[in-house]
Amino acid sequence: MYTPALPTPPARRATGVRGAMAATPMAFVQAVVCAYEARGMDPAAVLQQAQIAPDQLRCDKARITAWQMEVLCGGAMRELGDEALGWFDRRLPWGSYGMLAHACITAPHLGLALARWCRHHGLLTETITLTLGQIGDTACITITEHRPIGDDGRLREFCLVSVLRNIHGLACWLIDSRLPLVRADFPFEAPAHADVYARLFPGTVHFGAVAASIQFDARYLALPLARDETDLRQMLRRALPLTVLPYRRDRLFAARVRQLLASDPSMLRGATLLAEHLHLSERTLHRQLQQEGASLQQLKNEVRLSQATRLLRHGERPIKQVALAVGFINEKSFIRAFRGWTGLAPAQWRAQSRAPG
Repeated sequence: MYTPALPTPPARRATGVRGAMAATPMAFVQAVVCAYEARGMDPAAVLQQAQIAPDQLRCDKARITAWQMEVLCGGAMRELGDEALGWFDRRLPWGSYGMLAHACITAPHLGLALARWCRHHGLLTETITLTLGQIGDTACITITEHRPIGDDGRLREFCLVSVLRNIHGLACWLIDSRLPLVRADFPFEAPAHADVYARLFPGTVHFGAVAASIQFDARYLALPLARDETDLRQMLRRALPLTVLPYRRDRLFAARVRQLLASDPSMLRGATLLAEHLHLSERTLHRQLQQEGASLQQLKNEVRLSQATRLLRHGERPIKQVALAVGFINEKSFIRAFRGWTGLAPAQWRAQSRAPG
């Protein structure tokens, strides 16, 4: 239903076919060609339609644009009669993945929608199984391979990448939000085009894993869906370009920032380190918080107040040490800030919090 094509980053100069940057690796195109060869069919027409020359196809280092990849995959799915492009032991008729999307759209929250997608995917093929799990605060979608995926390693890579991109892209669309990945794992060695994975799966990418999987903050599972059947019908008219990167809004962004500030005191010192950890520019960090009606200073104050009151209530540290522990450079500035938050000096607040009755 979707393709692992790389959209053009807005900050980069556009070049190539239809003004887009050529960034999608030729290995994915070669995987589509493998599907044609496995069925004794000629891909020449669809390659020509996507403006991919034979010499370009033979060059492993060549790249194509997202538009070319969309045209190639859309045409190949129809010619092969297979939305899975040769990945599985049976063809998936046109509309198979749309059927899964219809099964998800009535779910009350993302967790149930993804669980339905994983469960119903097993009705389409026995080659792989998708599983949604949760360990602590982290949700994980894992692919278990039960049968070989094609006879070519490029076809296997293209399948695993596409299936994970499909479900990730759908999840973002369902909640109308970015869903930042904590980690992505793949059960093969890093390919020559490994550099593209950082954009396909923003977060930490590991190769040589036991199974293909993506991990993300489990709190997203509780978010209600922001789409309905009407939205779904419109999306399915042109589902192939659906990707993760256009979703700049993150409905849990402020909560993620607050959690980082609370878990690592060094993050309280300024925006630079925090932005680097989130793989954002400082400007984008502030803009996304503003979109949620929050500010970095507000979140810092909330975290510092929470930490300070905990230390004052349950510990015996001098006020100066409490000030340093919550990120203030001196006791005076901490007392002034704390008084502004609570109306009391830290020592007064400590005494009142410990007063009996």
